[in-house]
Amino acid sequence: MLAEGGCKPVETRKTAARPWEIDDELWARIEPLLPVILRKPRRQVRKRPDSRKVLCGILFVLYTGIRWEFLPQELGFGSGMTCWRRLRDRNEAGVWQRLHELLLSELQAADLLDFSRAAVDSSHIRAMKGGPATGPSPVDRGKVGSKHHMIVEAHGIPLATTLTGGNRNDVTQLIPLIQAVPPIRGKGGQPLRRPKHLYADRGYDHEVYRYKVRRFQITPHIARRGTGHGSGPGVYCWVVEGAIALLQWFRRLRTRWEIRDDIHHAFVTLGCAVICWRRLRTALCRE
Repeated sequence: MLAEGGCKPVETRKTAARPWEIDDELWARIEPLLPVILRKPRRQVRKRPDSRKVLCGILFVLYTGIRWEFLPQELGFGSGMTCWRRLRDRNEAGVWQRLHELLLSELQAADLLDFSRAAVDSSHIRAMKGGPATGPSPVDRGKVGSKHHMIVEAHGIPLATTLTGGNRNDVTQLIPLIQAVPPIRGKGGQPLRRPKHLYADRGYDHEVYRYKVRRFQITPHIARRGTGHGSGPGVYCWVVEGAIALLQWFRRLRTRWEIRDDIHHAFVTLGCAVICWRRLRTALCRE
């Protein structure tokens, strides 16, 4: 395009990279985690689709929320069924969990994790097809739904998640969330595993669970029912609400379409890994 009254071309802004496209730095971290597939000799089989492109297809579904069978073939990511199988197989092999733990370790090495405190909360989503880890939701007129339970560190970086039915009380997942936090290395000495303080809202108000949290050598700060709003644990709990908002930025996680709970939780774990990678990439770009 030419400028008015002259022949010099006007510089146009470069098109931003699409979020489901995996850059070289992230792929360098993912590729060593993928299991090696051994082929049987003297057997003619179709060439397996490229793992990097298939992962781009999985991320495309995660970001856009499109149905597997509608995945555009012109993108070159393979069929929707191929992407679904890879998501399932990689989840069963523990790839997504190891990727999340690897990125947490790198964040720790870069001094981006703060284990002085943590916060927990949950969010409800509707489960359109039912399945395991679903139940009638008390906040959605009894319709079938699920809950995402999350624990984050002081900056809002997700450490672990669990998936339950929409009718489960939040406090029942308090101890499973603490136990789900993986040992985070990245520096010398003992790996990080337990925060010093834990903040939660009134949904976790129960003396029995306060006692259980203290047994992990964690000081609980849980708001009590009947107290006024505007102070107390809410000053620190907003970080987990922000992390849940980031997780639901992925359209596939706003509504549960998967009947299998392991497939949906694989999406949740992959989403947490992407959030961690964004934090790490931003820090690396500033250096």
